[in-house]
Amino acid sequence: MLIDRIYRYPVKGLTAEALEEVRLESGQALPWDRAFALAQGNASFDPAVPTWISKRHFMCLMANAKIAALRSSFDDRSGVMTLLAPDGAMLEANALSLAGRADIAAWLARFLGDEARGTPVLHLVPGHVFGDMRGKVLSLINQASLAALETAAGARRHKRRFRANIWFSGIPAWAEHGWLGRELLIGGARLKVIHRIPRCAATEVNPITAERDADPVAELRAGFGHVDLGVYAEVVEGGRIAMGDAVELI
Repeated sequence: MLIDRIYRYPVKGLTAEALEEVRLESGQALPWDRAFALAQGNASFDPAVPTWISKRHFMCLMANAKIAALRSSFDDRSGVMTLLAPDGAMLEANALSLAGRADIAAWLARFLGDEARGTPVLHLVPGHVFGDMRGKVLSLINQASLAALETAAGARRHKRRFRANIWFSGIPAWAEHGWLGRELLIGGARLKVIHRIPRCAATEVNPITAERDADPVAELRAGFGHVDLGVYAEVVEGGRIAMGDAVELI
């Protein structure tokens, strides 16, 4: 098995950023993955005592399909975040500063329009990950499983619908579902697979058009009797991983 792609998603719900290589740390998520999230104004999230809460409290693709039309990038060296709307409106701000995050939150709230609740706040809490699962994990998807879904659906399903950190190839479709509790050697790191990934309405959103034009959850259920695509894994031993690295089940 080999790594085909590595992605991070600095802002929950926004653009994937491809990585050639990255260093993983034990017990941590992929660096800068889901590090920022726009909390709706009525969210119960407290940055002073950060705990996991549902994606429903944040700007997310499940509830806000239009955000797929935004293009975002984050420079983790300078802290500059760039946002680009379909109409050409653009913002550059320092996402590492309170003032910069306030500017970004206001810009995103204007884009959301009536989908914004109250006064949204862009959060960055060192050490906290705004993921869909409690705990700090990476998501891995088998290319063959996506291909099996596409065959069952009779149509292409862009990989960006599924927002994985690592795409890999080299095993049959769904073989990864037998990995729970097993460990993987990936490059210089060791990971433990802990959970299958149940899919939600976020996957309905076409990442190119920002339209809800498919129902992968229903397609998975009809074709395979489950709604899972991919697995979550924890980093047990840190190390460098890179495109083309071997993935070994141990």
